[in-house]
Amino acid sequence: MMTKKMMAIATIALGLLGVSCSSDDGPPVANLAIETIGLENLTGGSTYQGWLIVDGQAVPTSRFTNPSGIVNLTVLASDLEDATEFVLTVEPVGDNDNVPSNAKILTGAFNGSNSATLNFAPVVADLSNTAGQFFLATPTDDVDGNDEFGVWFMDGTSAGLTLPALASGWKYEGWVDFGNVTVSTGTFSDVDALDDANFFRGSGGMVPNFPGEDFLIIPSQIPLTGITFPAAVTSKRVFITVEPFEDRDPAPFFIEPLSGTAGITTGPANPVSMISDTGVPSGRATRPN
Repeated sequence: MMTKKMMAIATIALGLLGVSCSSDDGPPVANLAIETIGLENLTGGSTYQGWLIVDGQAVPTSRFTNPSGIVNLTVLASDLEDATEFVLTVEPVGDNDNVPSNAKILTGAFNGSNSATLNFAPVVADLSNTAGQFFLATPTDDVDGNDEFGVWFMDGTSAGLTLPALASGWKYEGWVDFGNVTVSTGTFSDVDALDDANFFRGSGGMVPNFPGEDFLIIPSQIPLTGITFPAAVTSKRVFITVEPFEDRDPAPFFIEPLSGTAGITTGPANPVSMISDTGVPSGRATRPN
């Protein structure tokens, strides 16, 4: 009798233990649905990462590289319920610190509802009113007759670009598409100051205090293939991007406010006007009802 009684108690105990284990699945979770327009795939190792703002603190969500369709981010249900804002960042290659980068690309407030409209301008810049021009010249050497090898974003002796100041984490970058390879003219924050490059300049001349580049000489320490220097900019596509400059991705980012195609004439008397593109990403973050 005693043995049967002990077996019955043991059976009940095991049953209770099984219920406890099966119900102990951790805190409840929920999906935050992200739908965007204008974001493109990230292919250079950087990632998108979402952040819920809860009591003023950034709570991380998972990372992703493909923003097409609906991206579901699984988060703690309590954090999702208490979140007042959603922020999307571009995180650099190899990042694992679980702290938002400075390159915030979209943000939106829930404002007491279950959806937040995501906007670009508050965290990057308002690109609705941009303009630009450039001309071909090689001011960094003292050689005449080779102005087709350089491009400068200038209007005579003044700034040739009209661009708004960018938020922290972002810089502008100039590019020339040479066909086999697209080469940077350098990143910059100010339209009337030196950019961060001038790697390919000549000697004997001067570097203007404006963004631009002479493609005259390629230093041996720069691993650039598919192009022969000096490289002519004539008839090439020239454009400006907005870059998350800490992402360590050498390819142009997809936000391109200005572009133009160089002609065959050179010098400040033959400027090329650039075309403005005001399209920027947008989106919506939706939590369950």
